[in-house]
Amino acid sequence: MFCDDIWQRTSDLMRAIHEHPFVTALGDGSLDRDTFVFYMVQDARYLEAFSKALAAASVRADDSADAAFWAQSAHTALVAERELHSGYIDELGDAAKGIATSPTCLAYSSFLQATALSEPYPVIAAAVLPCFWIYQDVGTALLAKAGDDPAHPYAKWISTYSDPEFAASVEQAKAITDRLAAAASPETREAMARAYERAAAYEWMFWDSAWRREGWPTAEWLAP
Repeated sequence: MFCDDIWQRTSDLMRAIHEHPFVTALGDGSLDRDTFVFYMVQDARYLEAFSKALAAASVRADDSADAAFWAQSAHTALVAERELHSGYIDELGDAAKGIATSPTCLAYSSFLQATALSEPYPVIAAAVLPCFWIYQDVGTALLAKAGDDPAHPYAKWISTYSDPEFAASVEQAKAITDRLAAAASPETREAMARAYERAAAYEWMFWDSAWRREGWPTAEWLAP
Protein backbone atom coordinates (compact mmCIF):
# COMPACT_ATOMS: atom_id res chain seq x y z
CA MET A 1 0.00 0.00 0.00
CA PHE A 2 1.20 3.49 -0.84
CA CYS A 3 0.71 4.89 2.67
CA ASP A 4 2.56 2.03 4.34
CA ASP A 5 5.44 2.42 1.90
CA ILE A 6 5.71 6.20 2.18
CA TRP A 7 5.52 6.12 5.99
CA GLN A 8 8.48 3.75 5.97
CA ARG A 9 10.36 5.91 3.46
CA THR A 10 9.94 8.95 5.73
CA SER A 11 10.51 7.17 9.07
CA ASP A 12 13.78 9.01 9.79
CA LEU A 13 12.09 12.33 9.10
CA MET A 14 9.19 11.42 11.38
CA ARG A 15 11.63 10.59 14.15
CA ALA A 16 13.26 13.99 13.64
CA ILE A 17 9.86 15.70 13.84
CA HIS A 18 8.98 14.01 17.13
CA GLU A 19 12.41 14.84 18.54
CA HIS A 20 12.45 18.48 17.36
CA PRO A 21 12.77 20.91 20.30
CA PHE A 22 9.68 22.83 19.20
CA VAL A 23 7.54 19.68 19.31
CA THR A 24 8.97 18.41 22.59
CA ALA A 25 8.54 21.83 24.24
CA LEU A 26 4.99 22.06 22.88
CA GLY A 27 4.27 18.69 24.45
CA ASP A 28 5.71 19.39 27.90
CA GLY A 29 4.28 22.91 28.01
CA SER A 30 7.64 24.68 28.22
CA LEU A 31 7.41 26.27 24.76
CA ASP A 32 7.99 30.02 24.93
CA ARG A 33 4.75 31.89 24.34
CA ASP A 34 6.25 34.28 21.79
CA THR A 35 7.56 31.31 19.83
CA PHE A 36 4.11 29.74 19.93
CA VAL A 37 2.53 33.00 18.75
CA PHE A 38 4.96 33.13 15.84
CA TYR A 39 4.04 29.57 14.92
CA MET A 40 0.29 30.15 15.16
CA VAL A 41 0.45 33.26 12.99
CA GLN A 42 2.39 31.35 10.33
CA ASP A 43 0.05 28.35 10.55
CA ALA A 44 -3.04 30.51 10.17
CA ARG A 45 -1.59 31.96 6.97
CA TYR A 46 -0.54 28.55 5.72
CA LEU A 47 -4.09 27.24 6.19
CA GLU A 48 -5.33 29.60 3.48
CA ALA A 49 -3.11 27.87 0.91
CA PHE A 50 -3.86 24.44 2.35
CA SER A 51 -7.61 24.98 2.09
CA LYS A 52 -7.24 26.06 -1.55
CA ALA A 53 -5.28 22.89 -2.32
CA LEU A 54 -8.03 20.83 -0.66
CA ALA A 55 -10.63 22.66 -2.72
CA ALA A 56 -8.62 21.89 -5.86
CA ALA A 57 -8.57 18.22 -4.90
CA SER A 58 -12.34 18.37 -4.55
CA VAL A 59 -12.72 19.87 -8.02
CA ARG A 60 -10.34 17.36 -9.61
CA ALA A 61 -11.78 14.30 -7.85
CA ASP A 62 -13.40 11.73 -10.12
CA ASP A 63 -15.45 10.27 -7.27
CA SER A 64 -18.30 12.15 -5.59
CA ALA A 65 -17.44 10.83 -2.13
CA ASP A 66 -13.84 12.00 -2.56
CA ALA A 67 -15.04 15.41 -3.74
CA ALA A 68 -17.31 15.76 -0.70
CA PHE A 69 -14.52 14.76 1.68
CA TRP A 70 -12.01 17.25 0.30
CA ALA A 71 -14.61 20.03 0.20
CA GLN A 72 -15.52 19.41 3.84
CA SER A 73 -11.85 19.31 4.76
CA ALA A 74 -11.31 22.67 3.04
CA HIS A 75 -14.20 24.10 5.06
CA THR A 76 -12.77 22.68 8.29
CA ALA A 77 -9.35 24.17 7.56
CA LEU A 78 -10.87 27.60 7.01
CA VAL A 79 -13.39 27.54 9.85
CA ALA A 80 -12.68 25.06 12.63
CA GLU A 81 -8.88 25.22 12.59
CA ARG A 82 -8.91 28.98 12.04
CA GLU A 83 -11.07 29.28 15.15
CA LEU A 84 -8.35 27.47 17.09
CA HIS A 85 -5.72 29.82 15.73
CA SER A 86 -7.80 32.94 16.23
CA GLY A 87 -8.56 31.92 19.80
CA TYR A 88 -4.90 31.59 20.68
CA ILE A 89 -3.88 34.69 18.74
CA ASP A 90 -6.62 36.83 20.31
CA GLU A 91 -5.73 35.47 23.74
CA LEU A 92 -2.08 36.37 23.25
CA GLY A 93 -2.86 39.90 22.10
CA ASP A 94 -0.33 42.36 20.71
CA ALA A 95 2.44 39.78 20.41
CA ALA A 96 0.87 38.54 17.17
CA LYS A 97 0.80 41.93 15.46
CA GLY A 98 3.40 42.80 12.87
CA ILE A 99 4.77 39.26 12.40
CA ALA A 100 5.83 38.83 8.78
CA THR A 101 5.11 35.67 6.84
CA SER A 102 8.25 33.55 7.12
CA PRO A 103 10.20 32.25 4.11
CA THR A 104 9.30 28.67 5.03
CA CYS A 105 5.59 29.44 5.38
CA LEU A 106 5.63 31.13 1.97
CA ALA A 107 7.59 28.26 0.41
CA TYR A 108 5.27 25.54 1.76
CA SER A 109 2.18 27.52 0.78
CA SER A 110 3.57 28.14 -2.71
CA PHE A 111 4.42 24.46 -3.14
CA LEU A 112 0.85 23.43 -2.33
CA GLN A 113 -0.65 26.08 -4.60
CA ALA A 114 1.65 25.13 -7.49
CA THR A 115 0.82 21.45 -7.00
CA ALA A 116 -2.90 22.21 -6.96
CA LEU A 117 -2.63 24.16 -10.20
CA SER A 118 -0.30 21.95 -12.20
CA GLU A 119 -0.45 18.34 -11.00
CA PRO A 120 -3.04 15.58 -11.50
CA TYR A 121 -5.50 14.68 -8.78
CA PRO A 122 -3.53 11.74 -7.28
CA VAL A 123 -0.47 13.95 -6.77
CA ILE A 124 -2.55 16.68 -5.11
CA ALA A 125 -3.98 14.08 -2.72
CA ALA A 126 -0.48 12.91 -1.80
CA ALA A 127 0.74 16.48 -1.31
CA VAL A 128 -1.97 17.40 1.19
CA LEU A 129 -1.82 14.12 3.11
CA PRO A 130 1.18 14.98 5.35
CA CYS A 131 -0.62 17.93 6.94
CA PHE A 132 -3.39 15.55 7.99
CA TRP A 133 -1.32 12.55 8.95
CA ILE A 134 1.72 14.13 10.59
CA TYR A 135 -0.35 16.48 12.75
CA GLN A 136 -2.53 13.60 13.90
CA ASP A 137 0.54 11.49 14.65
CA VAL A 138 2.20 14.28 16.60
CA GLY A 139 -1.00 15.29 18.42
CA THR A 140 -1.65 11.71 19.49
CA ALA A 141 1.91 11.25 20.72
CA LEU A 142 1.80 14.50 22.70
CA LEU A 143 -1.52 13.54 24.30
CA ALA A 144 -0.01 10.22 25.38
CA LYS A 145 2.87 12.06 27.06
CA ALA A 146 1.06 15.09 28.47
CA GLY A 147 -2.25 13.47 29.37
CA ASP A 148 -5.62 15.16 29.16
CA ASP A 149 -4.67 18.07 31.42
CA PRO A 150 -6.86 21.17 30.95
CA ALA A 151 -4.20 23.24 32.73
CA HIS A 152 -1.62 22.44 30.06
CA PRO A 153 -0.86 25.73 28.24
CA TYR A 154 -1.28 24.09 24.84
CA ALA A 155 -4.09 21.68 25.71
CA LYS A 156 -6.39 23.05 22.98
CA TRP A 157 -3.77 22.44 20.30
CA ILE A 158 -3.07 18.91 21.50
CA SER A 159 -6.75 18.01 21.82
CA THR A 160 -7.54 19.34 18.33
CA TYR A 161 -5.02 17.11 16.60
CA SER A 162 -5.50 14.05 18.82
CA ASP A 163 -9.28 14.14 18.47
CA PRO A 164 -10.88 10.86 17.25
CA GLU A 165 -12.88 12.73 14.60
CA PHE A 166 -9.68 14.18 13.20
CA ALA A 167 -8.12 10.71 13.24
CA ALA A 168 -11.09 9.44 11.22
CA SER A 169 -10.53 12.15 8.62
CA VAL A 170 -6.86 11.14 8.40
CA GLU A 171 -7.84 7.52 7.78
CA GLN A 172 -10.19 8.64 5.01
CA ALA A 173 -7.47 10.76 3.38
CA LYS A 174 -5.10 7.79 3.55
CA ALA A 175 -7.69 5.43 2.06
CA ILE A 176 -8.31 7.81 -0.84
CA THR A 177 -4.59 8.19 -1.49
CA ASP A 178 -4.01 4.44 -1.34
CA ARG A 179 -6.82 3.84 -3.82
CA LEU A 180 -5.49 6.47 -6.22
CA ALA A 181 -1.96 5.09 -5.99
CA ALA A 182 -3.16 1.55 -6.66
CA ALA A 183 -4.78 2.69 -9.92
CA ALA A 184 -1.94 5.00 -10.97
CA SER A 185 0.88 4.40 -13.42
CA PRO A 186 4.37 3.86 -11.97
CA GLU A 187 5.28 7.40 -13.03
CA THR A 188 2.30 8.94 -11.28
CA ARG A 189 2.87 6.82 -8.19
CA GLU A 190 6.46 8.05 -7.98
CA ALA A 191 5.25 11.65 -8.47
CA MET A 192 2.87 11.08 -5.57
CA ALA A 193 5.74 9.84 -3.41
CA ARG A 194 7.86 12.87 -4.27
CA ALA A 195 4.98 15.23 -3.47
CA TYR A 196 4.34 13.53 -0.13
CA GLU A 197 8.04 13.60 0.78
CA ARG A 198 8.38 17.28 -0.12
CA ALA A 199 5.33 18.23 1.95
CA ALA A 200 6.56 16.10 4.86
CA ALA A 201 9.93 17.86 4.67
CA TYR A 202 8.16 21.19 4.81
CA GLU A 203 6.35 20.03 7.97
CA TRP A 204 9.70 19.62 9.73
CA MET A 205 10.92 22.92 8.29
CA PHE A 206 7.75 24.68 9.44
CA TRP A 207 8.28 23.72 13.09
CA ASP A 208 11.99 24.45 12.81
CA SER A 209 11.33 27.89 11.35
CA ALA A 210 8.94 28.64 14.21
CA TRP A 211 11.52 27.49 16.76
CA ARG A 212 14.03 29.92 15.21
CA ARG A 213 11.36 32.59 14.58
CA GLU A 214 12.66 32.67 11.07
CA GLY A 215 12.96 36.06 9.41
CA TRP A 216 13.94 37.27 5.99
CA PRO A 217 17.73 37.63 5.58
CA THR A 218 17.06 40.48 3.16
CA ALA A 219 14.99 42.46 5.68
CA GLU A 220 17.59 45.19 6.06
CA TRP A 221 17.17 46.05 2.38
CA LEU A 222 13.57 45.09 1.63
CA ALA A 223 10.49 44.92 3.80
CA PRO A 224 9.25 41.31 4.18
